[in-house]
Amino acid sequence: MAVYTEVSDEELSAFLETYDIGTVLSYKGIAEGVENTNYFLHTTQGSYILTLYEKRVREADLPFFLGLMQHLALKGLNCPLPVSNRRGEPLGRVSGRPAVIITFLDGIAIRRPTAQHCGALGAALAKLHLAGQDFAMHRPNALTLEAWAPLFAQAEAQADTVSSGLAERTRRELAFLAEVWPRGLPAGIIHADLFTDNVFFIGPEVSGLIDFYFACTDAFAYDVAICLNAWCFETDGSFNLTKGQAMLAGYQAVRRLEPQEVEALPVLCRGSAMRFMLTRLVDWLNVPPGALVKPKDPLEYDRKLNFHRHVKHAREYGLEA
Repeated sequence: MAVYTEVSDEELSAFLETYDIGTVLSYKGIAEGVENTNYFLHTTQGSYILTLYEKRVREADLPFFLGLMQHLALKGLNCPLPVSNRRGEPLGRVSGRPAVIITFLDGIAIRRPTAQHCGALGAALAKLHLAGQDFAMHRPNALTLEAWAPLFAQAEAQADTVSSGLAERTRRELAFLAEVWPRGLPAGIIHADLFTDNVFFIGPEVSGLIDFYFACTDAFAYDVAICLNAWCFETDGSFNLTKGQAMLAGYQAVRRLEPQEVEALPVLCRGSAMRFMLTRLVDWLNVPPGALVKPKDPLEYDRKLNFHRHVKHAREYGLEA
């Protein structure tokens, strides 16, 4: 979450007059993340999040995202619910941006997850994959293999200013991934961005999943790879095998990975690391002036890529037979 667009008191009041959520007692920007503008709203009827959509989120995709959250909530998954205005519409506009108010979920995001947290996250991810199987809408992954070369083209000329040799390492990796990227894996709705700040816990239990604005239709195992990258590395760059074991065991207790998914996991981990390295690199080089946001370090994922290059089998991530 982040703040790119400032919303004045007058603009907020006019927008909220179209909703039945009470009178605003306070609101403040949330200066985390890199994608959309977010405000925490506290009203006489409760707490909400106001999101203004920016950057990579296309307005045409919003019915998919909002419909998916409604679908998953009806399936029993704890995720935010869009609040409809008095016209029965979940989507409005404020400060020239498409905007939505969503319900606030209790819980906290765990910045340093334990193996127990990773196990609970794995189970929640599998439940999401199963719950989305009968969701009627389809959205291709806009940030998969075919998007990576164009993304890199935006940053290639300046890549070596971030790290010596980064441009050449990236060119070689992109060429490798283009040759071996797996096709035909079991697929459906994936979250595609389930980092630690998008999962809430109460104690050791998952209390909510948020930020579905990269959700799409893609391989389930690719979502697993994203989570291994996001949850199972330590701050010194080392992979925590115990966390990997817990996450994969939690996932497999709900949905068993098929043999072709197991075989593809090392390549999928490399690909998901490449995806986040590239988007972070572009953001690192192009932070809008005055944005209340700290860009995330692309070299974190360059280091993870180096680890994945030496992995030969999913057992090295903790997958048990």
